[in-house]
Amino acid sequence: MHVIPQLIVSTLLLGGIYALIAVGLTLIFGVMRVVNFAHGEFLMLAMYVAFWAFSLLHFDPYLTLVVSLPLFFAAGWASYRVVMRPVIHASHNVQIFTTVGLSIALQNLALVLWTADARFVRTDYYAVVVRIGGAAFNVAQIVAFVVAVGFTAGLFAFMRWSYTGKVMRATAQDRQASALMGIDTDRVYAVTWAVGIVCVGAAGVLLAPIYPVYPTAGLQFVLIAYVAVVLGGLGDMVGALIAALVVAAVEVIGSYVIGTAWKEVLYLLLFIGILVVRPAGLFGQRGAEALGT
Repeated sequence: MHVIPQLIVSTLLLGGIYALIAVGLTLIFGVMRVVNFAHGEFLMLAMYVAFWAFSLLHFDPYLTLVVSLPLFFAAGWASYRVVMRPVIHASHNVQIFTTVGLSIALQNLALVLWTADARFVRTDYYAVVVRIGGAAFNVAQIVAFVVAVGFTAGLFAFMRWSYTGKVMRATAQDRQASALMGIDTDRVYAVTWAVGIVCVGAAGVLLAPIYPVYPTAGLQFVLIAYVAVVLGGLGDMVGALIAALVVAAVEVIGSYVIGTAWKEVLYLLLFIGILVVRPAGLFGQRGAEALGT
C-alpha cells in the first residue's frame, strides 16, 4: 500500500514543474497567438545559468533563481524586440518558422559554447531523502515543487488582479479594440513574451539540481508542455495547469506499471485520444481561437 502515496507524491512534485512550464507557454499563445517552439531552449539556457552560477560562483540554484529573474525578463524582452516583433503580424507559418529557427540557433549556440557533454548540479542536499507517510522524496524535488507552485499562483494573481494583467487579457480578447482604447499592444506583447520566458526560466533553474544539463535538455520538457497546453485548451491557463497534473500522473503511473521507456508513448496516446474526442482540448471551447478567448 506504500506504492499509492509514493505515486501521488511523485505526480504532484512532477506536475508542479510541468505546470510552470505549460502556463508560460499558454500565456504567450493566449495573448499573442504565437506558439513558441523555442520555449524549451530558454529552459535549457536557464539550466546552464544555474549550472555555471553553481560551478563558478558556488551559488545555490535557488539563490540563483532570485537574482536571475531580471535576467530572464531582459532576455525575453530582447528576444521579442529582435526576433518576434518583426513577425508578430505575419502569418502563422512565418511565426512557426521563426520560433523553430530561434530554437535551432539557441541549441547550436549552446553546443558550440559548452559541448554536448551532460553536466550536473550536485548540491549538499541533493541526496537528502525525506520520508512522510510511506512516500520518499529528496529535498530538491520538494523545494522545486513549492517554488513552482508559488510562481504559478503568482502568475494567476498577476493576470487576474494587476492592471497589466487586465490589459494583457483585454488584448488577448480583442487586439483591435484594445488598440482603439489606447492600449499599446506592442508593449503588451513584449511584456507577455518576457513573462512567459521568466516562467520557463524559473522552471529551468528549479530543474537543474534534479536533471542533467545539456544543449537539448529542454526538448523532453517542452514536449510535455505542448501536450499539456493542447490538452488543457489553447490559451487556457487553468486548463494547462490541470492538464500538466494529468500528464504527470500518466507518466508516473505508466512508468511504475509498464516501465519508464513507455512514458512518452503513454501521454502521447492520451494526447491523441483526447483530441479525437475533443479537438479543442479538455477545457477549450470550439472557435475560441477565433474569438480570442
